[in-house]
Amino acid sequence: MNIVVIDTNVFVAGLRSGGGASREIIRLALTGKIKPIFGNALWLEYEDLLGRDIWTNSTSDSERRQVLSALIKVGQWVTVYYGWRPNLPDEADNHLIELAIAGGADVIITHNIRDIKRGELLNSIKVQSPSDFLEIMK
Repeated sequence: MNIVVIDTNVFVAGLRSGGGASREIIRLALTGKIKPIFGNALWLEYEDLLGRDIWTNSTSDSERRQVLSALIKVGQWVTVYYGWRPNLPDEADNHLIELAIAGGADVIITHNIRDIKRGELLNSIKVQSPSDFLEIMK
């Protein structure tokens, strides 16, 4: 089973639309076909997004909160003890690579491929868009 970091942009895209690759990533996590990992920084971003005015009518606030609650039940909490600082263009994205390293993730699933792939510490961790990840899983 793939251990994955699901970037917040995939979480938002998956819940803002009725279908698509991002929505399928969330389904795979909720059905146990992939194992999402979470850390403090990522989880706080998820929670922060729930309170923002970015959502469509595809999901209600209650449904989004239920999905987040379900994700934590099927995922794994990872404590990041060491800040690697992989020097991404957006400092706020560094925690994704740190989480992936600490949790032994196989892949970071994101729509921000170009910036995340610039991390110097990726080694064996793949960075893929939701659609690329799904294509490889077939």
